[in-house]
Amino acid sequence: MISVGIVGGTGYTGSELLRLLAQHPAARVEVLTSRKEAGLRADALFPNLRGHVDVVFSAPDPAALADCDVVFFATPHGVAMNSADVLIEQGVRVIDLSADFRLRDPLVFKHWYGLEHTATTLLEEAVYGLPEMNRADISEARLVANPGCYPTAVQLALKPLLDAGWIESQGLIADCKSGVSGAGREAKVGSLLCEAGDNFKAYGVAGGGHRHGPEITQGLREMAAGDVGLTFVPHLLPLIRGIHATIYARLLKPAGDLQALFESSYADEPFVDVMPAGSHPETRHVRAANTCRLAVHLAADQRTVIVLSVIDNLVKGASGQAVQNMNIMFGIDERSGLDGVPLAP
Repeated sequence: MISVGIVGGTGYTGSELLRLLAQHPAARVEVLTSRKEAGLRADALFPNLRGHVDVVFSAPDPAALADCDVVFFATPHGVAMNSADVLIEQGVRVIDLSADFRLRDPLVFKHWYGLEHTATTLLEEAVYGLPEMNRADISEARLVANPGCYPTAVQLALKPLLDAGWIESQGLIADCKSGVSGAGREAKVGSLLCEAGDNFKAYGVAGGGHRHGPEITQGLREMAAGDVGLTFVPHLLPLIRGIHATIYARLLKPAGDLQALFESSYADEPFVDVMPAGSHPETRHVRAANTCRLAVHLAADQRTVIVLSVIDNLVKGASGQAVQNMNIMFGIDERSGLDGVPLAP
């Protein structure tokens, strides 16, 4: 049985980790930390877990975490980079759900997150945790940087096209929409029902764009083996869960069989679902599932590829992907704990 620790289990990603791991056949949460909620049962804070989770919040204790096989950091940016090294030195494997280890250049990290990176040595060895891209490296990693939600949806949409060299690497457009849970559980005016409900808006456009932009670009550059030009615009939807990304790219030459390309690219991927030709995936059809559902279309101009990509931002966009990475790291069935049927309606 894999012994699991979760640092910062009071937010949405922490509660999703608890929900998913409660049904995991080979893992058990032994340590769940929160200074504020120490002594409180997790199912008192999250009643949906009643009857499934009996762990109690405790104050952060490095010794208790060091007894775990793996520790998830479901914390704000800046926490994991100041704590992960001690655990890793003691043989604990770490999966960080924040952005601390996603961006390889510490100067880029400082620019977008406003923090000096304090663990640059670990940054060099951290593996970016997109399984469809880095599965072999994840299996050997001591430290995995779990991808962001928008980057997951966008990179999976473009990977087959860039891998095959079918599209121009400049002029890529990612028009993305997210549910409000992507902003976290912390109380914010913009997340209030009266502010987000019955409304639709773009954000993160001014000032150079959204901080997930450089993470997406970093991954796309690896796929393209060269520079890429990306316009990324996020929007806020009046939904609790879900990301819908509409991606536009220009073909370098008349298209081959786009449907066959996507189907063959993801034929062996358990959590990427390529829909039949002509389909339009919906966010509600992946709710609570660790699935990225894709559909590829060719525009009327016969030059523009349109890829539709939907995920649950809290599952494949965060905690589900983190559990998927844990499964890979420990050599167990990648689908363990993640084979639940999506919720509908």
